[in-house]
Amino acid sequence: MNAPLSHYYIYTGHNSYLTGNQLSSDCSDKPIIDALKKGVRVIELDIWPNSDKDDVHVLHGRTLTAPVELIKCLRSIKEYAFVASEYPVVITLEDHLTADLQAKVAEMVTQTFGDVLFSPGPECLKEFPSPESLKKRVIISTKPPKEYLQAKETTEKEVDSQKGKAGDEEAWGKEVPDLREDILKDDDDEDDEDEDEDDEDDSAHGDKPHKNAAPEYKRLIAIHAGKPKGGLDDCLKVDPDKVRRLSLSEQQLEKAVVTHAKEIVRFTQRNLLRIYPKGTRITSSNYNPLIGWSHGAQMVAFNMQGYGRSLWLMQGMYRANGGCGYIKKPDFLLKSGPLNDLFDPNAPLPVKTTLKVTVYMGEGWHDEFDSTHFDLYSPPDFYARVGIAGVPADKVMKKTKTLEDNWIPAWNEEFKFPLTVPELALLRIEVHEYDMSEKDDFGGQTCLPVSELRSGIRMVPLHDRKGEKYKFVKLLMRFEFSDSSTEGSEGATTFK
Repeated sequence: MNAPLSHYYIYTGHNSYLTGNQLSSDCSDKPIIDALKKGVRVIELDIWPNSDKDDVHVLHGRTLTAPVELIKCLRSIKEYAFVASEYPVVITLEDHLTADLQAKVAEMVTQTFGDVLFSPGPECLKEFPSPESLKKRVIISTKPPKEYLQAKETTEKEVDSQKGKAGDEEAWGKEVPDLREDILKDDDDEDDEDEDEDDEDDSAHGDKPHKNAAPEYKRLIAIHAGKPKGGLDDCLKVDPDKVRRLSLSEQQLEKAVVTHAKEIVRFTQRNLLRIYPKGTRITSSNYNPLIGWSHGAQMVAFNMQGYGRSLWLMQGMYRANGGCGYIKKPDFLLKSGPLNDLFDPNAPLPVKTTLKVTVYMGEGWHDEFDSTHFDLYSPPDFYARVGIAGVPADKVMKKTKTLEDNWIPAWNEEFKFPLTVPELALLRIEVHEYDMSEKDDFGGQTCLPVSELRSGIRMVPLHDRKGEKYKFVKLLMRFEFSDSSTEGSEGATTFK
């Protein structure tokens, strides 16, 4: 944990104060508390003036919900920041304030966190500190404000940009989308949808006079954010004398990895890259996090309010490293090769190792649920799905046979998964109950980092749709890895 922050994946939330959907759910500090208890290390707050412009509220710019007081959110962060992990908490601010209110925020933050706050000064850091050196510290990240635009202007722009937009296409519970699916679809609409805090560049907005930023507010900002004026080439330039944070929407990233994949990897070796959900994810659904992770993005920001397979991957990823919210990136994303080449997740690669998974049996449903939960008149018909989420070459999903009328299914089936990039692979496990006339019933899920698996027979607990662990439901499984040196024909592979 002694490398710079840029060398780690960081458990990151998006619109952390919303209790549900992105349009009409309440603003509250409760989802912030829940996220921190689960080990989330990056909390996002949208801060706006109140109606009298004399105080600061946390409120989503597109919602009609009542705001929550900023001071309440800050106090909750202080109380719960280090319950699940001692490693630093980053607060990303989407700022819509006048200079005098920025000064008020600076006072609130300083009084709330005191010595816990990491404030290196108004200048950009030359290199990020390590998570170890920042234990039990709180870090502020936002754009260093050079001028102020009326919040009304920003609000009108956001409202106009959303007119006529379609609803979310990935409902909760649907399959994780393909990595490169529809990358170039709807090019004309994408820029209008991506109205996050860093979508505006850092240059001056026209010739209007603006108030100077409050200096005490500027000094709080430890991680400078912003999007330089210009195209991707300018955004991804690496400055040897300072480090910063860049934000891209999921759609911008999908397009960028087609043309600038290696530049993104190089940028994230020193700088932080944050990815956020597109604006049309009204239901608080999420996207495929592997696109960002496989290109070195540290802050893949997720809506934690819902559920679905994308969120299961996020929860599974951060079970690694003791659940502390920081995971060291693989070495191939941190270094250049012998010919100054960089990792390309879409390039054909040799198999490094093969994971063999045996699913013996499952138990606990009869204790977890009532006897009619799955079928009214007979015991359930369970089957398991086992697969890999990772780089495109490794992604696969397989299925056991369905066992009829059995509360304790014994499948005794094995599956082999050749892995080209095991460092980025996640083992996906789901159990469903077959229903001939309706949609199959959900029976449990879990997602495990392959890098954390150890050979042997294991009892694997399953979780519900929201990621909460069941009390009784478990699978008996066996994990085995082959030697890379013995890869070849199936008969020649030696497992241990």
